[in-house]
Amino acid sequence: MAQAKTAPAARDIGIEVASPTTACQDPRCPFHGQLKVRGQQIVGRITSNKMEHTVVVEKEHLHYNAKYERYDRRTRKYAAHLPPCLPVQPGQEVRIMECRPISKTVSFVVVEKRGGGGQ
Repeated sequence: MAQAKTAPAARDIGIEVASPTTACQDPRCPFHGQLKVRGQQIVGRITSNKMEHTVVVEKEHLHYNAKYERYDRRTRKYAAHLPPCLPVQPGQEVRIMECRPISKTVSFVVVEKRGGGGQ
């Protein structure tokens, strides 16, 4: 009897996130490749996916202005590697995590697709 091939099991990356259901051959995937994650975890919204294997994630935060005794809304953009096993669209909320520098601007990788958003 021939055994049916199953997708290789995703490895444990050390945080509480659901493993992707599809497998990929990307060496920079934290689940199916050799990329290790560490440090910061950031939740933000995807604003662009026009680069190859890279998305731009925008995080909004409030900054207190003491002079006017009010809060300013500020944003910060992060370039993050997107593994092929995590299909996401602009407008969706994702969790990114810090990793080793992959390129000049990319030091984060998408590890989880969260609810809401999308086009």
